Amino acid sequence: RRVLFRSEELLSCVKAIIVVTTIKILLIPSYHSTDFEVHRNWLAITHSLPVSKWYYEHTSEWTLDYPPFFAWFEYGLSLFAGFFDEKMLDITNLNYASPKTVLFQRLTVQITDFVLIFAVAYYFRLFSDPHPSKRTLTVFFLILFAPGFLIVDHIHFQYNGYLIGLFTLSIVLVYHNHPLLGALVYSIAMNSKHLFCFQAPIFLVFLLRTYCFDSSLRFSFRHFFQLAAIVLAIFFFSLYPVLRGNIPANLRQFLSRLFPFQRGIIHSYWAPNLWALYAGIDRILAALLPALCRLRGVFCHIP
Repeated sequence: RRVLFRSEELLSCVKAIIVVTTIKILLIPSYHSTDFEVHRNWLAITHSLPVSKWYYEHTSEWTLDYPPFFAWFEYGLSLFAGFFDEKMLDITNLNYASPKTVLFQRLTVQITDFVLIFAVAYYFRLFSDPHPSKRTLTVFFLILFAPGFLIVDHIHFQYNGYLIGLFTLSIVLVYHNHPLLGALVYSIAMNSKHLFCFQAPIFLVFLLRTYCFDSSLRFSFRHFFQLAAIVLAIFFFSLYPVLRGNIPANLRQFLSRLFPFQRGIIHSYWAPNLWALYAGIDRILAALLPALCRLRGVFCHIP
């Protein structure tokens, strides 16, 4: 501890965390998007209903559409929400945003941001290396003050610091030669936000090659079964409470919430890059379709 507090570099890290936390506090009364109501509604769903009803409830248009571990995360938050304002936990109290509700939800984002801060600090071994390099500190500060996280999480309102923090931590654990813990945390991340499933093939191939094969390319069944047991256990604890009972019907309902193709592949105005081009073409064709139909009708009646 004496070495830790003698290090000016580490003290600057602590100061930076205090400064960015102060900025987040100042952003508490700022604008928030519909995602604020989304998460308030999920607090109410997980607090008020049994697990079997979580993915069936549809009082609000913002139905629960994240995997079960994030639902349990919301449930954990809901245990404290009543100390701020019990009305936020009423499912029928749509678009409720009292000052205490705003304060509670903003604070939960700030607190859970420390998952990402811890993951990055652990990657650079900031709290075991009393004299980190200037390059390390620069990268740490850039992540800490990333405008994207401040805007999306603390103004728009999301929990990306927590979710990306879990994903980052899984990679860091593997990097620091803790493959089983990395697989455990990655499985938790994927069962918290299903967008992380895109990285699953890379994760799987990497762990199979580095953990299940030795330097002589001999396959270790013991390591393979250890890895498989951890991943399958996480998925079992995640999905079993939701799917038990009428498993086929519950599975269909669950998948329809996680992959709502009936409402469209994307939100037309929010998608970046290639998806933005797709969305733009989609909007143009939607505008031209009535005119094309009228033209088709004219030409079809030409004798």
